[in-house]
Amino acid sequence: MTKLRQADEYRMPIVDRGTRPGTVLRIVLLAIVLIASAAAFVIFKNQLGNEVVLGILGILAMVGIFFLVSAVIGFIEVMPQSRPDELARAFLDGHPEGTLITDRKGRIVYANAAYGALTGADKANDVQSLETILSRDREATEAIYRLTNGLREGKAGHEEFRLMKPLRAAGGSAGSGAHWFRLKARVLPLEDADRNPLYIWQISDITADRDDQERFFKELQNAIDYLDHAPAGFFSAGKKGEIFYINATLADWLGLDLTKFQPGSMTIADLVAGEGLALVQSVQADPGLRKTKTLDLDLRRSNGQSFAVRMVHRVSSARDGAPGESRTIVLARTVDEEADPSASLAAIRFTRFFNNTPMAIASVDGNGRILRTNAPFLKLFSGVVSQDDMERGALLESVARVSERGRLQEALAAAKDRQSDIAPLDLPHPTDENRFFRFYVNAVIDQSVANQSEPAPEEAAIVYAVEITEQKALETQMAQTQKMNAVGTLAGGIAHDFNNVLTAILLSSDHLLLSARPSDASFADLMEIKRNANRAAVLVRQLLAFSRKQTMRPTVLNMTDVIGDLRMLVDRMTGTHVKLEVEYGRDLWPVRTDLGQFEQVLINLAVNARDAMPSGGTITIRTRNMPAEEAAALNRRELPAEDFVVVEVSDEGTGIPPEIVDKIFEPFFTTKEVGKGTGLGLSMVYGIVKQSGGFIYPESEVGKGTTFRILLPRFIEETMPASGEPGALDQPLTLATSIPPKAEEPTDLTGDSAIVLLVEDEEAVRRGGKRMLETRGYKVYEAGSGVEALEVMEELNGMVDIVVSDVVMPEMDGPTLLRELRKTYPDLKFIFVSGYAEDAFARNLPADAKFGFLPKPFSLKQLAVAVREMLDS
Repeated sequence: MTKLRQADEYRMPIVDRGTRPGTVLRIVLLAIVLIASAAAFVIFKNQLGNEVVLGILGILAMVGIFFLVSAVIGFIEVMPQSRPDELARAFLDGHPEGTLITDRKGRIVYANAAYGALTGADKANDVQSLETILSRDREATEAIYRLTNGLREGKAGHEEFRLMKPLRAAGGSAGSGAHWFRLKARVLPLEDADRNPLYIWQISDITADRDDQERFFKELQNAIDYLDHAPAGFFSAGKKGEIFYINATLADWLGLDLTKFQPGSMTIADLVAGEGLALVQSVQADPGLRKTKTLDLDLRRSNGQSFAVRMVHRVSSARDGAPGESRTIVLARTVDEEADPSASLAAIRFTRFFNNTPMAIASVDGNGRILRTNAPFLKLFSGVVSQDDMERGALLESVARVSERGRLQEALAAAKDRQSDIAPLDLPHPTDENRFFRFYVNAVIDQSVANQSEPAPEEAAIVYAVEITEQKALETQMAQTQKMNAVGTLAGGIAHDFNNVLTAILLSSDHLLLSARPSDASFADLMEIKRNANRAAVLVRQLLAFSRKQTMRPTVLNMTDVIGDLRMLVDRMTGTHVKLEVEYGRDLWPVRTDLGQFEQVLINLAVNARDAMPSGGTITIRTRNMPAEEAAALNRRELPAEDFVVVEVSDEGTGIPPEIVDKIFEPFFTTKEVGKGTGLGLSMVYGIVKQSGGFIYPESEVGKGTTFRILLPRFIEETMPASGEPGALDQPLTLATSIPPKAEEPTDLTGDSAIVLLVEDEEAVRRGGKRMLETRGYKVYEAGSGVEALEVMEELNGMVDIVVSDVVMPEMDGPTLLRELRKTYPDLKFIFVSGYAEDAFARNLPADAKFGFLPKPFSLKQLAVAVREMLDS
């Protein structure tokens, strides 16, 4: 009974000024009315008639009956019964936290018994507000100030503070010493809260909770200290291998500064040395499970040194199979002095060599089942065979394509038969056709097999594998390069010989035209011969362009200006059903190439793009700068890491099938119908770009279009000579050694009896050239080789005004003849004629050698102009 009474007292509020005053008032009014009615009957009983009294009594009886019935059914309530808010009030009254309700001015409206017990108030007059009680403590006062400001803005809040003594008076039952309190405040959600808000404060003593937290924190600190200084290393990693925790022991082994370590700032790959990461990644758990594996590998110290360890690696997996977090214990592998130190050291060395060798190694049994592998094997064949597959008895043939497994099985059978000298196997990747491997299969020959009492070794063969993808790509590229060079050499040789033939044809036709009249019957035939010879000369120039032996006169160009000037011409050539769009890059770097030749490149690519879109479409020409870093990121072996200017020509045509992409630059290769193309357009583009020092790469997708990307090296002006010096920009590519042609040809092409030494091994060309020069008034001596030319010069005692010589001749070529003649006649004027590019032979001459150049095939007029210009210079 005592406990129940105490509980009832605890549930009774110490202050409750929120009780509805209308209840008492109604009872008082009812009593007054009843007393007044009784007094009226006593006083006025003699003055009232019986009828009136009976009427009044009848009315009162009716009111009483109505009141009783209404009270029974609950319509009228004399004493207020339990209401819905009584449950909330009971909750507040019995709440273990001290609860205080105040109005806006801080006046106390309600305080529960727990508040009185916490503050030491035994009756309503002793209850004080929190501001009054805590006004002596600065920390508590600041907390109340912040909460009060929040309540005025309608915000709830809570604060924690410490007092050096309890809230109740000193010596009370709450104990002494420092205490922690939690104070919460919020606005009561009443209907008139906007006009007359009430604030509810709840305060509780959390000293015991704080003590538990501090004790737990100390225990946690001790556990962390034990883990940090354990004799084994430890780290935990996330789903992607990012390390969130590493203990002090492992950090000390690796030379890491834990004060600078940030969770997630490093990964397992940063810790593991060599190919050990493949071993770590090979440990994979089944969906929803965990898996633990012991691994021997090397870790990488901060100074780059390796550190041999044994890892107990535990990984988890989500229900969907996604990799989860991992926990790893690291044990240092040291030499065991108590056991055999040499054996433990040998084991460490073997593990290090085995897992860090650049070769993938696997041992297989007689049935081809994989027994053991090193880390590079798991890395090389990742996605094909895993550690779990090998534990389930995976066969070595699983790393080869189905069509190639027979070759691998034959090699393993030979190894099982202990045969030596098994030929290596080059096999493609089972799923990636662009990757290749070379397998070396060696038989395991154990001498103990001779002793029948000894069991045969489990391994039947040791298989070594290396990836040769890059080697295969290099071989393919080398074969393609050799093919293109061979075709280029062949094309250049054909062009050279054909130029001699065309030169003889042109000179002979010119000679006949000089003696023929336009009215002659043969005049039209002679003009047709000359016209077709010139057409053939165009084809020869295209062949020379492909073989990179045509004459180029490069200048410094801005691609924006070049494409802008050429845009209208390209637009007219592509027709009305094809739209041309140009996207100019900003601040393009200058390049150095032959303007006319590069215009041919753009025109050829635009025409090809037009022909690839018979139904119309859009041709897009783009220009931009490519810094050296971007060029290096392309990972093309032949492309140097330097700055380039990129010109792209794209179409929306039919595209190029993959099987012919490697052939598009070959001479005479074309997909067009007979009579609609020679197949020399792209080969000429290839040669011009290459001779300019650039690169061209096609990208095509059948049905979507083709893009040709041209990379021209950026021109750096500081590397070129100043204007007016040898090699100035108005000179040809090797014009440091040659005489540029004049802007206008001389009007007088007569020889004035000048002596010309004509050196040419081709008799038809030599004979035609001599005859043509003699018709212009020159005195011509001829020689069939360089040696013969030296003899003629000696016979004439050097009385020669100019030498016109072929470049390629037997016994002595043209450049050698020039060097020999300049020894005796340093001022002798010289003209080279050749079907090859000028720079093909000019680089073999002295830097100060001056000469003229006339490319084959040439006409009579071109020969006369070249000789006249050289004599006049």
